[in-house]
Parts: sequence; structure tokens; C-alpha cells
Amino acid sequence: MIEPLLPQRQRRFRHPGRKRLDDRLALQGILFVLHTGIAWEHLPQELGYGSGMTCWRRLAEWNEAGVWQRLAEWNEAGVWQRLHEVLLDRLRAADALDFSRAVVDSSQIRALKGGRRPGRPQSIEGGPAASTT
Repeated sequence: MIEPLLPQRQRRFRHPGRKRLDDRLALQGILFVLHTGIAWEHLPQELGYGSGMTCWRRLAEWNEAGVWQRLAEWNEAGVWQRLHEVLLDRLRAADALDFSRAVVDSSQIRALKGGRRPGRPQSIEGGPAASTT
């Protein structure tokens, strides 16, 4: 989905140097750092995403190429929402969704019948409260 937006870098024929890290791995490394909030230099090599510096350079390269601007435009156009729906439909069709570890954020679920409304808090003192102004 994102691959067509990424700039293609051709490898030099003469003196090709080290093979470039796969874009998918670099993107996973970038997303890992942004999601966890760790410093770039602390990206674990064991994850296979390359070094933090490699991912940081790729992020800067893609930023300069306008990749993130195009992704923002996709967001405004509703592409991400549609992609999410298509992926969920395919996972449901393949019976590959496991809701045993799902989490529902109750602040996003509307209570149609409402809940118990809190009554007026009872005062400890018998008289009216003193003015604080």
C-alpha cells in the first residue's frame, strides 16, 4: 500500500557498496521508534529493522521526498479508514480475527440506555457551605 509512494533508489553498478536495507524493514523500525518513544540509537538490532541511524536517515529521505505529505492527504481522503475496513473484512472472511485479547475503550462506546445518574452529594455539615469568593 505504501510502497508505491516511496522513492526508488537504484543500486550503483560499479562500486555498489553495502546492500540497502529493505524499505519495509526500515518502515517497521521507524514505526517502532515512533510508537514506543525510544531514542533512535536505542532501536534493538535483534528486531531486524536495521540500526536506528539507518531508520532515521530513511525517515528524513522519505520526508524530503514528500512521502508523509501524501500519506496525510490519504488520511484526509479517507483511504486509511477504507483500507482498515477492507483488511478487517478479509480477516473475518479467513476467520483470522482473535478477539480473545481485544480491548474496548468505554469512553468510545455510547451508553444507549444511560447509567445510574449520580444524586446530589450529601453534605457533611448541616448548613450551607461558606462562600469561597
